[in-house]
Amino acid sequence: MDAFSDLIRGVRAHGSLFGSSTLSPPWALHFVDGAPLTLCTVVTGAGWIVPEHGPPEPLRARETIVVRGPATFTFVDEVGTRAEPIACGEHCATPEQGGTRHRRGWNDPGGDTGHGLGGDTGDGPGGNPDDGSGATTLIVGAYPVRGEISRRLLDALPVVLRVDEGGTGDPVLDHLAAEVAIDTPGQQVVLDRLLDWMLVCTLREWFDRPGGEPPAWWAAQRDPVVGDALRLLHAEPAAPWTVAALAERTGVSRSTLAKRFGDLVGEPPLTYLTRWRMTLAADLLVERKAATIADIARTVGYSDPFGFSAAFKRVRGVNPSEFRRTVTTS
Repeated sequence: MDAFSDLIRGVRAHGSLFGSSTLSPPWALHFVDGAPLTLCTVVTGAGWIVPEHGPPEPLRARETIVVRGPATFTFVDEVGTRAEPIACGEHCATPEQGGTRHRRGWNDPGGDTGHGLGGDTGDGPGGNPDDGSGATTLIVGAYPVRGEISRRLLDALPVVLRVDEGGTGDPVLDHLAAEVAIDTPGQQVVLDRLLDWMLVCTLREWFDRPGGEPPAWWAAQRDPVVGDALRLLHAEPAAPWTVAALAERTGVSRSTLAKRFGDLVGEPPLTYLTRWRMTLAADLLVERKAATIADIARTVGYSDPFGFSAAFKRVRGVNPSEFRRTVTTS
């Protein structure tokens, strides 16, 4: 288990393809749910993503944008479009309005994909970033983010991130485009898994982009020593780790491990381990309602529940019982 796999494991599509839309201008789809993460990719055509609190972003064919909530955003044919916004979300109806046909998770063969309502199709400011011919096919996946583990991933992301075509997500997009063009049993499950795959490819491309500033734990995974240490801490978080034990498992001296880990991750190995254990514990406190504090303590590597409670309060600011009570009643 590597750090990225651990952090993204709570981010899963589940019936979340509520945007397989064939759009003819003018259009304005307002995504109102404020999902923690929303992936938008265009198969054909183009449009603009307009975040609630940010500048418009052009989205061209085979490009992908990920929007981080809780703010909402709109997908429009052009900035300043004359279309009335249609509220879209996980539980929205399937509106047909203003030249737009919006369906939840399945192909709409009845849609008029070639004769929209017109509008500016130029490529200047405020115009459609594509040539405006034909319709635009948008695929959208909204992701719930469960628990404290995956929130550490969200903390590493900007409000809007973009990945151009030509990366590892292109083959996945081909599969997505083929799947939304048919109606067949099990389609939603296939779409969910493809969306998960697309999200992973998109985030990996973005973290590895030239000139980027990925989170420390991402870059550190590539180091032969620190990467091994991180994998061990994530695979066996409850083990009685010491710097000496970790150094022995990674095949270097304690001083070498401590320096390389601190340089690349930004904190000592055991400090990182403590914060990771407390993140795991925070989720366990919510998920395992019948478990005692002592049970949770043992699960994350503490034989003494008082020592665990002290560490939890030091890292999280409240004791475990308080945290559980606050989260489960909110």
